[in-house]
Amino acid sequence: MAMQVGSHRFEGERESIYNLIPKIQERPPKPTMYRSNFSTNVRQEVKTNKQSSKTMGPPKVALTGPKEFLAKHSKEPRLPEKTGFKYPDHDTRRPPVPKHDEKPLMGLRSNKDHIKTNAVENIMSVPRKPEKKFADTRAGATHPLDPSGLTPKYVNKKDFGKTPAYLERRKAEVERAQKEYDAYVQERFRQGAMKSLTENERQGILDGLKKNWEELHHQYQGLSVVTDTAPKKARKERMEAEMKQLERDIETVEKHKVIYIANPF
Repeated sequence: MAMQVGSHRFEGERESIYNLIPKIQERPPKPTMYRSNFSTNVRQEVKTNKQSSKTMGPPKVALTGPKEFLAKHSKEPRLPEKTGFKYPDHDTRRPPVPKHDEKPLMGLRSNKDHIKTNAVENIMSVPRKPEKKFADTRAGATHPLDPSGLTPKYVNKKDFGKTPAYLERRKAEVERAQKEYDAYVQERFRQGAMKSLTENERQGILDGLKKNWEELHHQYQGLSVVTDTAPKKARKERMEAEMKQLERDIETVEKHKVIYIANPF
């Protein structure tokens, strides 16, 4: 069907009066708006931390009344009212000296002659010794002698030249310990459980120890200078330990002249 000009008929469309009614366009439904799970917490925090006039100052300022204005000399310091001055010890002070025209009442009178009393006291008094001083400059500057350390104060003490008490106690303790030890040794000798080495036996033990040390030292001198293997190192350390032990034994025997040995049972 051909299209006719001035008509509402088109090709492929049937003519109908309903075509003249405007059609309402149907819009697709909007998707659901996104809401965060923390929106409630955020609103609560905003309400909690919100304060009125936090950054812009107070919303209302009280105005000064018309009768409240800065008067002249209102800020100058005000002195307290004048009062009569009294010293802190006014009540305990002695009365003032009477004037020349006043006749105060005299108290008890004494017949003591103060001039003679003072003269007798000065005649009978012992003169004071002058303070000891020393001069340390050419101009004669003097200083007290006692605190200078130049006087032998220590030799004037009562306990000078005597043995201190703590040394006496220490000496008594050492003597008591030595007596107890001697008694113990005598008791062991009496029981036959101990005997003392003679001087020949002691010298023989000392010579044997020295001979062993010399032989070991001779072997030590023959060791290789380079200890590049474990056996060489171990042998060197063992010989050094044996030599140190022999040296300690020789020192012990030489230090003690009397040596006690226990008899095996």
